[in-house]
Amino acid sequence: MFHVKHRNVERVAAAYDLDDLATRRLAALAGLLAADPDAPTTIRDPGPIADDHLADSLVALQLPELARATAIADLGSGAGLPGLALAVARPHASVALVESNGRKCEFLERARLACELTNVRVVRGRAEAWTAGLGAHDLVTARALAAPAVVAEYAAPLLRVGGALVLWRGRRDPDEERAGERAGEQLGLEVRPPLPVVPYPGAEHRHLQVMLKRAPTPPGFPRRPGAARKRPLGGPSDRVRR
Repeated sequence: MFHVKHRNVERVAAAYDLDDLATRRLAALAGLLAADPDAPTTIRDPGPIADDHLADSLVALQLPELARATAIADLGSGAGLPGLALAVARPHASVALVESNGRKCEFLERARLACELTNVRVVRGRAEAWTAGLGAHDLVTARALAAPAVVAEYAAPLLRVGGALVLWRGRRDPDEERAGERAGEQLGLEVRPPLPVVPYPGAEHRHLQVMLKRAPTPPGFPRRPGAARKRPLGGPSDRVRR
């Protein structure tokens, strides 16, 4: 297991009462993000990685929806965040890392092996085209992927009724929130108000937003790949704020 020892990683693991194996796996992930030249992140210091990536991902552990989930899909997984970090913390849940970029998928495979995670699989493709994932998940996660209305359309077809979408959001945007609520109404999702979170000391304007799937996805969804961004439900906004 490739890893890096750093007190910040240990601090993050301790904050969520993770065991030694999970701590070593988080350290392995931090080490790979720091050292792999193809890691899709601009942060290379293990200290900031522990906060900006690991702690920011694990803050979702405070949600009851995460604690109950046994099948998770992380959309636009990129560097594997939050998906890999959550897979470390919840080893009994299966986690699919959904990513359309081939080079990022290759990194995700290296990260999965470096962290010795048997509960993770990498799915290369777009969420809208992933027919094998339809209705198969208790939880869908997305961190800085797109506006809530867009991600809601990606996620709703992948969720079982009773499942939840969790969005990592930055500064609140009332227009995006209203569009997300309107999209949720069309998709059978109950949109909860954004929950303020402080994943690490000094973090500002961080929120988690939960959308609960209360009804089956209506016919016609998912639309063809690209349609959710080009013609978003609930309004035209598709900005990501971090």
